[in-house]
Amino acid sequence: MQRAGLALAQLSMAIAPHSRHIWVACGPGNNGGDGLEAAINLSKWGKSVIATWLGAPDTLPADAAASHRLALTAGVPFAETPPSDFDFCIDALLGVGASRPPAGLMADWIDKINASLATVLAVDVPTGLHSDSGAAMQQCVRADHTLSLLTLKPGLFTAHGQDHAGVVWLDDLATTESGGVDEEVVAPAAWLAGAPAQTQRLHASHKGSYGDVAVIGGALGMTGAAVLGASAALHAGAGRVFVGLLQTGAPTFDNLQPELMFRSLESLDFKQMTVVAGCGGGDAIRDAMPRMLATAPRLVIDADAINAIAEDTQLQKLLLHRASRQLSTVLTPHPLEAARLMGIDAQQVQGDRLRTAGELVQRFGCTVVLKGSGTIISAPGQTPVINPTGNARLATAGTGDVLAGMIGAGLAAHKSAFMAACEAVYRHGLQADLWPVDNPLTAGSLSRTG
Repeated sequence: MQRAGLALAQLSMAIAPHSRHIWVACGPGNNGGDGLEAAINLSKWGKSVIATWLGAPDTLPADAAASHRLALTAGVPFAETPPSDFDFCIDALLGVGASRPPAGLMADWIDKINASLATVLAVDVPTGLHSDSGAAMQQCVRADHTLSLLTLKPGLFTAHGQDHAGVVWLDDLATTESGGVDEEVVAPAAWLAGAPAQTQRLHASHKGSYGDVAVIGGALGMTGAAVLGASAALHAGAGRVFVGLLQTGAPTFDNLQPELMFRSLESLDFKQMTVVAGCGGGDAIRDAMPRMLATAPRLVIDADAINAIAEDTQLQKLLLHRASRQLSTVLTPHPLEAARLMGIDAQQVQGDRLRTAGELVQRFGCTVVLKGSGTIISAPGQTPVINPTGNARLATAGTGDVLAGMIGAGLAAHKSAFMAACEAVYRHGLQADLWPVDNPLTAGSLSRTG
């Protein structure tokens, strides 16, 4: 706890060195103890600190009780109510163990924190944010910074986590050093995705080395979705890209991208291809699904193809059969599509995204890309991955089609379904992060970035 308090105090000085009045809002448990230790250090360093505390000496955990005694001995000023004037706040109200919504004084203090203009640093996770799922309770601190202690918490990076945690910092409290904090070693709930390794194409390669992708979709009025997916596959490195449009009398040539080859569904041999199914497919995709599920060695199931499977038990059986045949399959649902597959509502999906992704993997035996803030990639036998890239500029029509095409290109290059999904999701989000602020992000532009 002393190490945590020192780390908090040091980070406070780093991010707000000129703060004049610091409010340390301490809860009734060990999170509050961390805050009290931070207050001790900041007071020693000459900062004007006011601590408010919701604990009671006779109910405190032992470590937090010791920190409370030290704070009193050190002369840290305590107040019954938050200060009226503060320019920096440490949120040490609740930590990872929060099990019910904040109420009473704690809820009032959260409101005061969120209404202020002060810089806010949260301890471990912002109060009111679930550390594993990223679900935010009705009252939840919106922090500018969060110092995650010992290890990163999945909830900081998915669902509401990125909106409430701000900039995330990590201090392992020297647990990796000899004599560090004695903590039980547990398996990770998820990994945070890192940048994919850069690979160079062999000089003695050809278009066949990078595979064929067929994008099947584009029902009446939605041909653009299929073209977006195909364009993304092309620019992500697929050797050849075919487009099978479901609209009768649809275009058969793209003047801006003549590399795309338009074919009838009947002429496409799915056994030799990576298939991306569903981009703008509408209800028309349903009739094409059995052949794709039965014959495509590598298949990305997106958008309306997901909805077709959710509504048809026979298609679900075909999807499950692919796993027994060791065929590569990637499902790419957004929360509502995931809810349809699971027979629940989207709010339940968002309430625990990691669990939902895992349940979809168990049910269908394939790689799942649960899209959204902190996209989750989960697959049989793999620790789930949470993607840190991307932003709200991706919330525009067609960007999901682009991602499906990018995953298809990775599969066509014979990457595993899990690796193709992880790399495509990371690059897809990174392009949005790097997008010029004065240039609107459209799916069409995004599809040509690779």
